[in-house]
Amino acid sequence: METTSSVKKLGSEGSGSDTSSGGGNSRHDGGVGGGRNVGDKEKGYFEYFGWVYHLGTNSIGHEYCHLRFLFIRGKYVEMYKRDPHENPGIKPIRRGVIGPTLMVEELGRRRFNHGDVYVMRLYNRLDESKKGEIACATAGEARKWMEAFDQAKQQAEVELSRGGSARNKLNMETEINLDGHRPRVRRYAHGLRKLIRIGHGPETLLRQSSDLGGSVRGEGFFEGDIGDAIEAHEWKCVRTLNGVRIFEDVADSKSGRGVLVKAVGVIDASADTVFEVVLNLERHQRYEWDMLTGDLELVDSYDGHYDVVYGTYDPKYLTRWQSKRDFVFSRQWFRGQDGTYTILQFPAVHKKRPPKSGYRRTKINPSTWEIRSLNLPMGSNGAKCLVTQMLEIHSSGWCRWKKNSSTKFEKTTHFALLSQVAGLKEYIGANPALKNESTTVVVHSKFSDVSSSNGYYEDVEVQEQFYDAIAADSSSSEDEDSDDSNDPDKKDKKVKLKNVSWAIASLALKRTSVPDANKEFDCSVPPIIIDPSQFHGSLHKAKDETDSNCWTSPGGKGFMIRGKTYLKDNTKVMGGDPLLKLIAVDWFKVDKAADRVALHPKCLVQSEAGKKLPFFLVINLQVPGKPNYSLVLYYASERPVNKNSLLGKFVDGTDMFRDARFKLIPSIAEGYWMVKRAVGTKACLLGKAVTCRYLRQDNFLEIDVDIGSSSVARSVIGLVLGHVTNLVVDLAILIEAKEEEELPEYILGTVQLNRVRLDAAVPLEV
Repeated sequence: METTSSVKKLGSEGSGSDTSSGGGNSRHDGGVGGGRNVGDKEKGYFEYFGWVYHLGTNSIGHEYCHLRFLFIRGKYVEMYKRDPHENPGIKPIRRGVIGPTLMVEELGRRRFNHGDVYVMRLYNRLDESKKGEIACATAGEARKWMEAFDQAKQQAEVELSRGGSARNKLNMETEINLDGHRPRVRRYAHGLRKLIRIGHGPETLLRQSSDLGGSVRGEGFFEGDIGDAIEAHEWKCVRTLNGVRIFEDVADSKSGRGVLVKAVGVIDASADTVFEVVLNLERHQRYEWDMLTGDLELVDSYDGHYDVVYGTYDPKYLTRWQSKRDFVFSRQWFRGQDGTYTILQFPAVHKKRPPKSGYRRTKINPSTWEIRSLNLPMGSNGAKCLVTQMLEIHSSGWCRWKKNSSTKFEKTTHFALLSQVAGLKEYIGANPALKNESTTVVVHSKFSDVSSSNGYYEDVEVQEQFYDAIAADSSSSEDEDSDDSNDPDKKDKKVKLKNVSWAIASLALKRTSVPDANKEFDCSVPPIIIDPSQFHGSLHKAKDETDSNCWTSPGGKGFMIRGKTYLKDNTKVMGGDPLLKLIAVDWFKVDKAADRVALHPKCLVQSEAGKKLPFFLVINLQVPGKPNYSLVLYYASERPVNKNSLLGKFVDGTDMFRDARFKLIPSIAEGYWMVKRAVGTKACLLGKAVTCRYLRQDNFLEIDVDIGSSSVARSVIGLVLGHVTNLVVDLAILIEAKEEEELPEYILGTVQLNRVRLDAAVPLEV
């Protein structure tokens, strides 16, 4: 069943024009303004509507999956059995408001009635009895509904921030509850006749873009010049294959550890579409583009983002040997906050699929897919995405093949894997139904007095335009349970500093962001000299570069942050020295996630020396596992925080403000390349990705980051823990700047974790 949604933004009367071409049964997937008001004094709100699947368990314990029409207007949400546009006066079967404590967790793919759906869990972080699940047919639709709920949540946050009557009204309203038996509702829906019809019947969800009106930069897309660009370190193009470029990482070509290669191509389809095609195991579709892994079957799946696949292939197309081969591999996938899909594939062993008689068991090389949307000029129809497949090979014939002196490499599974991007490109090019899922549709803007402040819409996050960490190397009254319905510079590129002289020269021209301590701290108070010898954590500070199971505090030049003119040209600059000093690191193991570490009597914040410091920022990264772990970072300042500064607003502000601003930039400086691709180097708003709890007392602010609250984060951290003893991890912590007076950004603190051992974690005494 196909699903639909449209987005409607209400602004000034008659400010928009309906350019949508006739509905019919065509599929629409277009751009609608997301995150701005029209004019200075005009105010507006967003409306979303469309088909979703409502998942749940009825009163006798049976699971159900019902097609429902969901409608979001401002902070209000309603659910119907039928489309209210076609059935005026129909009663919603569920209704309520989306409060500021709503959390939406992406649970990934789930098998339901012989089909796959993408599931989202909605719950109140203060009351998890208020919960429920909805699902969509594609990952792209799920992403857009998550954006819709986020818009509604921000609407509620703005009203709550107004205080007084708005706060009392919000407290009196009933939050939406998608779980359990629904209450009977007798009120009829109002105002639905004003919405604009997009197509007929269930269609695909409209993709949000900020090109409406031409005054807002595109959201969720990279600039066109980075679309097919090579990461500017030591990737070298060695061959082209049917319009797809083949690259070799020449940085470690003499290390003897194999060759890292990748195939890169631009495909005329949305990233959502390509992701669905790559993940699809349907044989007849894969036969059209995949010469190696066409015969696949699902063996097992876990947590919505991980599965195990069994496959067979006939090697007669590759070699003169006729023995058939089989293989087992695992797939792990997730979507970043910038909309980029990453798929990790590893060779695997599974007890349900032992070696098969008559087949020779072989291993498929570890590989990754990265699928990233590209920005297009205004007025362009359709969509494009950059697809990169990367793998490590150990072929003696590789060097001869890339020099056109040998054809033996073309008879290997390595070559078959590298050819998948070319096959995918040709398959989608030959299927207009897939290519044309991205026809642009512009929707009317109308005035409404139910609105939020102009600043609210300006604060809607614009996706980052390039990598933030510089890579150091090569990521109703009827019962619902019954169903009666029938050159924008080279700044945009990851840069490897060693052995790339032109990259070094380019970066040398960039400004460095130097934090203004006079603005962030109270300079009327004399500074206190911080003596590091008075503070000791369970993880020791590195003695030298060869030390392991330790930490150090690097400078900020390995990270790219927003420059002074970012709001005008999206320019980022190198980070400067951190504003706060990292004085200690604790590495604990605990039975369950531990909050409020700073209040522990043996915590260094509670020591005599700690009580004398003006301010502590304590970051408690709660790592899920068996046992659980806590990595606690202690940052300190020499002066009290200026309450009128951005740091002061963050320290003493609301949790809503903190969630919207608390940002972390990760980077794997050294380690297994698959882990690097999984972690990536993109900035992440932690309050949007996982649950963060804040404790402000005395001279400290503690932030407890529950990594286990997100299934995607759990999946990635599980991979990291499997290789942690061989990893060098760099992290930068900062407050995101969104207003001109807050720019340039500055780095609050950094840490480098060098090959940390799990068995070195010490118990946290309760």
